[in-house]
Amino acid sequence: MSRVDAFLELLIKQNGSDLHLVSGNPPRIRLYGEIHPIKYRELTEDETNDLLFEIMPDRVRSIFEKKGGVDFGYELPGASRFRVNAFRHLDGTGAVFRAIPEQILSLDELRMPPVLKSLSRQRKGLILVSGPTGSGKSTTLAAMVDFINIERKGHIITIEDPVEHVHRYKGCLISQREVGNHTESFSSALRSALREDPDVILVGEMRDLETISLAVTAAEMGILILATLHTNGAAAAVDRVINVFPPGEEPYIRSMLSTSLCGVISQQLVRTADNRGRLAAVETLINNSATSNIIREGKTEQLETVIQSGALQGMQSIDMALRRLLDEKLITGEEAYRKARIKTNFEQYREQDESLSTTISTFQ
Repeated sequence: MSRVDAFLELLIKQNGSDLHLVSGNPPRIRLYGEIHPIKYRELTEDETNDLLFEIMPDRVRSIFEKKGGVDFGYELPGASRFRVNAFRHLDGTGAVFRAIPEQILSLDELRMPPVLKSLSRQRKGLILVSGPTGSGKSTTLAAMVDFINIERKGHIITIEDPVEHVHRYKGCLISQREVGNHTESFSSALRSALREDPDVILVGEMRDLETISLAVTAAEMGILILATLHTNGAAAAVDRVINVFPPGEEPYIRSMLSTSLCGVISQQLVRTADNRGRLAAVETLINNSATSNIIREGKTEQLETVIQSGALQGMQSIDMALRRLLDEKLITGEEAYRKARIKTNFEQYREQDESLSTTISTFQ
């Protein structure tokens, strides 16, 4: 066992999501969205380096020493995989380990809207999963890939940095490629994947013009593309794809996207009412005739209206998702208010929480 394994085992035991090892600080874990220190001494730079270099492959360590930062995967057998980001900082060295559970949860277990199954059954097109860092995008994508793996017989290719969830054969042949280890970049792997007889391609992150252009082209060619973007909101994800292209090419990409886009899933994690977990509040945009026309005409500011009026097709805004979780008493009014886009709609529920808190304090 590596020495860092003891911290990782504690992270898993506590049901935490991230382990932070930062020189000059004690180790810390993120538990249900908040970071808490572990009862341990402050780590020196040498200690942090030793913990990291013990588990870094030679190739990864060479990149880290050259560039001052690197991403790589690490596995604790029988417990979990971890996505690791190591970096240099003002006081020395740091690293964050994101826990990737070995068991892939289903869409039902994640309490995802039924429309995600409908999107996963598409045979071609582009599905975008967006949200801030740490919002559970990888978990949602893994559940969708697993759903496809069960229902179809085809070839699924994943391109990730690093590989997170490991998929086993159920109904599909699965090829998982890691950027930096198996391929030079997302764009080069995606270009290669087009010649590898794929039915489904997962792109871990669309970071640049070339990758986005290839993904949209592949969707037009009859392949189902699942990809992530770091944006807040479904409409913002559509804007992000369009705006990465030079102004002269925007009409062309709007036209392609209006026909190739299947839907956008935008999510953020919210703390449960019992403070013992987190759930995803999910905004969904489906590409119907109204959505397609708006994208083609470049009027993406109107997508919010389409979402509001598209409930029968499985669409919902983030505020609608929060309201449903609140009505089911899965989250508190304060949490709904904190995550809401239009906060005035949730002020009354926040006040109810504050009133309840006062009542409890009085009786204590």
